[in-house]
Amino acid sequence: MKTYDVVAASIKAQESEHCFALLGDGNMHFAGALAHLGMPFTYARHEHCAVSMAMAYMRVTGRTGLATVTCGPGLTQVMTSLTAAVRARIPLIIFVGESPISAHWYNQDLDQAPFVTACGAEYVQIMHKPRVARQIQDAFARTRLTGIPIVVGMPFDIQESEWGDIPASVASAEAFLPETGQIYPDPAAVVKMAKLISAAERPILIGGRGAVAAGAGPICAALADRIGAPLLTTLPARGLFHNSAHSLNVTGGFASDIAREACLKTDLVIAVGTSLASHAADSGRLYRDAKILHIDIAPKVYSQGRVAAHVHLCADARIGVEALDAALIEIYEGVAPVFGWRDDLVTRNSAAEYPDSMPFQVARDVIDPRPLVKALDTLLPKNWFMVNSSGHCSYFAAHMLGRAVDDFLTIREFGAIGNGLAYALGAAAARPNQQVVLIDGDGGFLMHAQELETARRHGLKLLIIVMNDHAYGSEIHKLRVDGHDESGAAFGTTDIASIANGFGLDGRSFNSLDGLDEAFADFVRSDQGALWDFQISDQVISPVMRRLTASKK
Repeated sequence: MKTYDVVAASIKAQESEHCFALLGDGNMHFAGALAHLGMPFTYARHEHCAVSMAMAYMRVTGRTGLATVTCGPGLTQVMTSLTAAVRARIPLIIFVGESPISAHWYNQDLDQAPFVTACGAEYVQIMHKPRVARQIQDAFARTRLTGIPIVVGMPFDIQESEWGDIPASVASAEAFLPETGQIYPDPAAVVKMAKLISAAERPILIGGRGAVAAGAGPICAALADRIGAPLLTTLPARGLFHNSAHSLNVTGGFASDIAREACLKTDLVIAVGTSLASHAADSGRLYRDAKILHIDIAPKVYSQGRVAAHVHLCADARIGVEALDAALIEIYEGVAPVFGWRDDLVTRNSAAEYPDSMPFQVARDVIDPRPLVKALDTLLPKNWFMVNSSGHCSYFAAHMLGRAVDDFLTIREFGAIGNGLAYALGAAAARPNQQVVLIDGDGGFLMHAQELETARRHGLKLLIIVMNDHAYGSEIHKLRVDGHDESGAAFGTTDIASIANGFGLDGRSFNSLDGLDEAFADFVRSDQGALWDFQISDQVISPVMRRLTASKK
């Protein structure tokens, strides 16, 4: 038995059920041993994408993400995805090789720990064989408890050494995870917060990923109905209230015109299980005259450079809202609350043709992205899994409605583009029996188009929708308002459909919405993936970009 056999067995004993990999000298024997133990693998074409796939897999399944790359350049390729995982607090283990300690000189030698810690992650080096199982067990437990990704490094000559007669016991990280139970709120704080809520004239309720994890959606909707509050979510929690007639979709920079009005006029924000990120407040532009009540197991006062909340209720999201709702039942007994505030907002939001009412001049040979998204929203089944990327196009894609939060994925905490296809592949590995759809921009998609081969090789039938403005959309709008030459961010027409055809997908290009129904019918009948390349106007600017560029004028 080799040492890498014990490493593989120790990792297989943890709760991860899929590994995303790119092989090299430093990890290929370990990966082979792990595959031999029955671990399913997705083999990526780029290390960054392997880690991004593992991130998406974790977000979809709730299980710790697992990836493996080789030492040196294999690890340096993952800097962006690793940092994104840190910012998104995604429990993740990356097993990497290290340079052989027996070599006097090795071309790919790198002091890997400082590189990893510079990304905000943790580095665990395994050098002593008797500690292999315990260090791996501990690493899985810590990433679960803290949300901080951990990179586990081991010299590959030690991996390939004979194990010898060392006892080889392995155990799950579950033994290291405390059973803490649920956090219940202070009854006195509940009474105080209930009085605050009952005094509000224009309340809104915002749910975040913490509310999703706690199963707090139904009780949040019930509380909102009791006090006459419209419902919103942060972007990662989009769809939490998709069944409610009183949902205004997302808050923050991506809010619709009516949702933004609600956020500007509210006098009380009830923020449930959110991180109170800057984007969710549109960098401080929203909730200017409102008190913010934060219900969370770790409530915050100050976050990302601003005062994020004024009053706090420390509790699990569902339990905290249940306690407030019970207290409000007593306060409202015999009193009929007035719902005019909410009803007016919901009525106007439902009547709006698009979330953004700004008119634009659109050339005849390109498409306004707003009717495009509306057509896709009508065409694509509500139970298909939607993956949204970053970039200018993501504003428009955020307004596809009526889809459950469990069927939606976006990871945007680091603001990096180029991850969309990898995230879709990770989601497809997590949901093999559900159709996955990616909506991406041309700039981000082309960064890692090589993963189309990964999708084809692994038999993953993706539907990829590219909103192609022939540029890096955010950059050209910023350059234009600054009066600078935009040619460095504008690339002209790229035949992305032909690229997809070259990888064995059904690639189609659209200059209008004609033929969309036919393309959809062909995709449903086919057993291969498809890429729809929509030529969109570069003159239609999202509201969030208009506000950003207006501040520079």
